[in-house]
Amino acid sequence: MKKILIANRGEIAVRVIKTCRKMGISTVAIYSEADRDSKHVQMADEAFCVGPAPSAESYLQAAKIIQICKDNNVDGIHPGYGFLSENADFVKAVKNAGITFIGPSPEAIDLMGSKIASKQAVEKYGVPLVPGINHAVEDITEAADVANQIGYPVLVKASAGGGGKGMRIVHDPKDLESQMRTAQSEAQSAFGDRSVFIEKFVTKPRHIEIQLIADNHGNVIYLLERECSIQRRHQKLVEEAPSVVLTPALRKAMGEAAVNVAKACNYSGAGTVEFLLDADHHFYFLEMNTRLQVEHPVTELITGLDLVAEQIKVARNEKLTYSQDDIKANGHAIELRLTAEETENDFTPAIGTIDTYQAPKDEWVRLDDFVYEGYEIPIYYDNMFAKLIVWGADRTEAIQRMIKACNDFKIEGVPTTLDFGRFVMQHPKFMEGDFDTNFIAQYYTPEARAEQDYEINKAASLFTYLEFNEHKEVIVAEHTSSNWSKRNH
Repeated sequence: MKKILIANRGEIAVRVIKTCRKMGISTVAIYSEADRDSKHVQMADEAFCVGPAPSAESYLQAAKIIQICKDNNVDGIHPGYGFLSENADFVKAVKNAGITFIGPSPEAIDLMGSKIASKQAVEKYGVPLVPGINHAVEDITEAADVANQIGYPVLVKASAGGGGKGMRIVHDPKDLESQMRTAQSEAQSAFGDRSVFIEKFVTKPRHIEIQLIADNHGNVIYLLERECSIQRRHQKLVEEAPSVVLTPALRKAMGEAAVNVAKACNYSGAGTVEFLLDADHHFYFLEMNTRLQVEHPVTELITGLDLVAEQIKVARNEKLTYSQDDIKANGHAIELRLTAEETENDFTPAIGTIDTYQAPKDEWVRLDDFVYEGYEIPIYYDNMFAKLIVWGADRTEAIQRMIKACNDFKIEGVPTTLDFGRFVMQHPKFMEGDFDTNFIAQYYTPEARAEQDYEINKAASLFTYLEFNEHKEVIVAEHTSSNWSKRNH
């Protein structure tokens, strides 16, 4: 494989290009008219415009992308994540054109792309499922019977797609029909498939996912887990590896269950199996993402593997060169997604020009990005522009290093999640590892942030005072604007 086209944009396109360079592989970038000045275009060996700014007219133009490959002797396509990465028809067209798709088979993508079909497939391999119904339900009487049997609250969920669309929590039986119809309508609009199913709503869930790598020779290895419970609108903002709550026995059980999921669909390449973990540490299969995940860097930092390189090697039909026993966690890694949004206004997406962009330079910081000073955040795409990742010898050191990295990172011109990340890292519940997917709803408010800032500034002032007045007795007045200090001292 001498030349690879990256069918994507942004930080993931830059990320793939970096690995291709290390492997001596030429790269081809594609770009929309809005991305003409993007970093991935500047870095690639060749670059081709695929259309106007809207994704449907550019990055989703499958036929045009394949033709560029044919015209320029491209050997393989790396899809990144999003766009066409989990489009089985695109994968079939790529293969029919004689080009290697760096990812799983279209059959595996199809099977795992349906939440109903995937649950039915993995159930045969003994993978734990959330109690509920694993086929599409249309009849409200059947839905009510299932909900009464498993007990409220229940989750009505679209079979296709993700990102929280077509998903409704129902606490009261009288709301079931209306919420079910709303979920069906959303699913039809977002995914072209109105199928929904019903399962028990797991309260206080943690979102734990297992990274897999599988070759074409029957070898499947799990590369430990990632904790992804800090989310807004079912979308992750902070990820870490390994998880603070998994015991060795639970890690092994979840890893082996993930391997069985891969076997259920004859998986090949890098993929991720997502689980819900309840308060009693029972885990349940959620879904499989048949692509590289946004948060893959934390796995790379603790395992020493380059997952993009592993994807390319598998696509070249190479065997994995390591066994399950070789996979050990070295230290701890945390990732903060840097997005352009107003975190104190319900995480409303924002656009604008980045006037200042000065990244931290410590050796334990990894930054996956594609922007620069003067870059204008476009309205057409996802608002994530960078991922700030740190490594530490243990979780405590990783948290402290992330705080420092957030403090050292200077970004002006657009609102970002930097301050939110600093808030999370310094929150007692996060530091203790006592949190779930409800963290933002429970703890993140403008008042809580202001109080945290006050307490930290007060502690810093006290430290400075003591440092220069060691011989004096110091009395600090109690601040009573909220219960923050009383709860956590």
